[in-house]
Formats: sequence, structure tokens, C-alpha cells
Amino acid sequence: MKVLVDRRDGVNAAVDATVSGVFERAEKEKEFPRALAREDSATGGLVKAAWDRKEIRGKRKEVTVVHRPGGKGRLLFVGLGPRVRYDAEVARRAAAEAVRALQGRGARTMAFRLPSFVTESTSAEAATRALVDGAVLGGYEFVRYKSSTEGGVEEATVCLGDDLVREESGLRQAVSEEATIADVVVWTRDIANLPADTATPERLAEEARALGKEMGIKVTVFDEKKLAEMKCGGLLAVGGGSSHPPRLIVLEYPGGARRGRTVALVGKGITFDSGGISLKPAPKMSEMKFDKSGAVAVLGTLRAAAMLKVAPRVIGVMACAENLPSGTAYRPGDVARTYNGKTIEVLNTDAEGRVVLSDALGYVVAQYRPDEVIDLATLTGAQVIALGDDTAGLIATDEKIASGLLSASKATGEPLWRMPLTDYHRELVKSHVGDVRNSTEIPVAGMLTAAAFLETFVGNTPWAHIDIAGPAWTSSLTRKYQPAYQNRGATGFGVRVLTRYLMDSARA
Repeated sequence: MKVLVDRRDGVNAAVDATVSGVFERAEKEKEFPRALAREDSATGGLVKAAWDRKEIRGKRKEVTVVHRPGGKGRLLFVGLGPRVRYDAEVARRAAAEAVRALQGRGARTMAFRLPSFVTESTSAEAATRALVDGAVLGGYEFVRYKSSTEGGVEEATVCLGDDLVREESGLRQAVSEEATIADVVVWTRDIANLPADTATPERLAEEARALGKEMGIKVTVFDEKKLAEMKCGGLLAVGGGSSHPPRLIVLEYPGGARRGRTVALVGKGITFDSGGISLKPAPKMSEMKFDKSGAVAVLGTLRAAAMLKVAPRVIGVMACAENLPSGTAYRPGDVARTYNGKTIEVLNTDAEGRVVLSDALGYVVAQYRPDEVIDLATLTGAQVIALGDDTAGLIATDEKIASGLLSASKATGEPLWRMPLTDYHRELVKSHVGDVRNSTEIPVAGMLTAAAFLETFVGNTPWAHIDIAGPAWTSSLTRKYQPAYQNRGATGFGVRVLTRYLMDSARA
């Protein structure tokens, strides 16, 4: 979707639909709000009539359409809920709801009246970024395999109005940055949505190579022979049951600042997870094509970092394998020796994500000595049980990284919740056979024991782990409870929060 900026108010914009935010009216409120006076004038009193009939109430998720006389387009009034509870996330959801309401209804262009989304607590810049996010992401559909699709909005304009023209320069920059990031999320979703017969480990390597060529990023791909030489026993074990061998993919973005710090991003890329010999139950197994979401989010973040020329040097590592049962698959009871020499006692082949990440984390720490490491993975069902489908779990050994990620989370609307990591969790993953075990004997704190396992492979490097098992994708069921900018399928979760974190790090 193309996103533009216009200095004018927007009510009389030459678009198919103009969108205004409306706050929820009090129970006994009868007076017509002055904020809607221009819309009412443009429709010859139709807006006030709709208000008087309580067709416009301002409730969250409410979208009311008023057609202007003479076929001059539509006005959409999207509910923002109570003013005291309004923030940028409400605007983000409202923008997506407006875009979705226009889907398949002949609207190709739309405009947002920015002043109607700005309050004392939500700045023009914050509202602008949220509207761009909501519009672009709300209009996304995965259509690669559809023979026909409904048309949707192709162009959105943020209209400033007289009161915000003085902020035009900054708001244009905000639109440019946010549209870039949102477009990258769409690109990421398209890759994450690909089925396992297409998105093999080698296909993800091809995507990385293509990105490297396009953006001038150095890309190195280690195949199964090289992985054997490197003694990456974790990746080789997990990928051993598939005819599509594993890949370790490394991307190097040099950074936009001289002698800037190095941030390593590591992602789990299980292109399909059957559970291996510890086979998963059949229901919902089709969703296991999304188990590559962490690695694909890393790929997307590298794309955004290069496009926005963020200051830090960024090393992206994608640990990619397909976890299938076969005569060559790894087994419960096996011991895998990883890149940094530590050994893993395998008790459950369905706890494979931490096994492939062990090689990736060990490699990036040893080879690049980064100032910090952040890994992203659809790692545990325990994360979903603890935090649900919308919030990712954050475990961090460094306060500065944790604070930066939580700040970026608040700014982008990608929710993170920090969880503890203690010696209790570390004790649970110790093995009597090897150094660590990939499953524990008591089924408690699964998200945290998985993090304790990963911590083993980063040493003293400042580190954060983000478990995105819940928010990485939505199903037909969970989609009902998600904001309108999260369509069914892959969400691209992590790209926005990590990109914002990298951008903010330069300011800090």
C-alpha cells in the first residue's frame, strides 16, 4: 500500500473514503461534537442526523459509513472508545478496522484526518505512525495461492490540517519510516506464510541471498557438509530426518555509524515441525509451517535495518531445519555435541527449537563477539499458556536490553512481558548424561527452562530471549480476538519491535 501526506484537512480530499476518529459519547451526552462540524457540513447535515440517531457512538470497533451527496465519496467514522483510555494502539487498531471495512467495496484510495486521532497524551507523530501501521498491515492478505481476490485500499493519505502543518517535516519522516517498516512486515508475512513444501531450509537461504544482493548485505550459508565440519551437532540432529538438509544462514549488515556496537539477532527457523519421533498430535499440525517465524522475523529485521540505515552493526543468524521422523531422525536418548563443544541430552525430539538455536548462538558469540544477543523463537507451548496468543515472553540477563525492548514494545504495539530466570530454572535443565537436557522431568515453567537452556550457549554476553510461540501467527479461532491488523496466518511479530529497538539505540 502506498502512503502519502497531504497538508490539507482531508474532509474534501479527492479520495474514495475519508476516515475520522470519534471518541465514545457519554451515556447522557446529546450535544453534537464540534470536532465533527466539518464532516457534517460536507454531508449537508447527515453526520449530525446519524449522531442524533446514535448510529455514531464512538465505541471501539464501531465503523459507521456516511455517503456524501452527489456521489462525492464516503466518510468513515471509526470508534476510538473512551478518551481517557485512548493511546496509539487504539489508533493503530482503528486504522486497520477502517481499511478492513472498505475491503471489496470499491474503495482504492482513503484519507485519515490526523487531528481526529491526536490528543494531549498521543502526539501527532505517535498517531501518524500508528495510522500507517494499521492501514498497511490491516490491508494485508496472503493471496499467493488464490485464483481471485477482492480488491482493497491501495493508497492511504495522512491529512494534516491547518493545526498540524507546522509539524509537516517530522510527520513526513514518520510516515516514510513507518511505511517502510510496515512494508517489510508484509514482506515477512508472505515468506512466513509459505507452506513447508516451498519454504525449505534451502529456500530460506535463497531468500537471504536475494536480500543480500538487493540491499548490499553480506550473506553466508553453511550447508550440511560445512555444518558437519563445524561440528554443529544440534542442527544436524534436528534436520537429520528430512530430505531437506539444514542450513545455518548468516547475514551481516555493517551499520550506519562508524565503530557502532554490534547487535546479534538469532532466529529459530524450523520450516516444518512434526515433532520428530516424539510426534505431535494431528490436530493443528498444519500450523507448524509457522515454526520458522523467528528466523523469518530476523530476515525481515535485517531488511528494515538496511533500508532505514540504522546505526548499529547487525548480525542476523537463521538456524533452519525441518523436523521429521524417519530412519535417519534423531531419537530420545541421543546426545548431540554443539558448535561450542557443549553437549545436549535429547529427551524429547519435539523440543527441537532450542537444539538448533544452540549452534546458532554458540557460533555468533564465538565468531562475532557481539555486544549483545537477542534471539527470537516460537519455542514453547508454555509461553502461550502463560501469556496467551498476543503477548510474547521476554527473558533478559541485561537490564539495558530489557528496558530498550520494553520501550520499543510500547511504541510499536507488539506486546512483550518480562519473565524471571533463576537458578531454579537453570538447575532443571542440567543433565546427568551431558551438559544440558532439552526437556525436564517435571512439566513446570517450560518457557523459563527453555530460556535457561539457551543461556548456556551465550556465556557472559548480554542476552535477551523472546518467545513468540503465541503471537507469531493467528488461526481462524484466535483471529477473532486479535486486532484487525493481525490477519489470519503469519503476523510477522518481532520485526516492528526489533527494528524500533535498533532505531532507538542510536538515539540513546
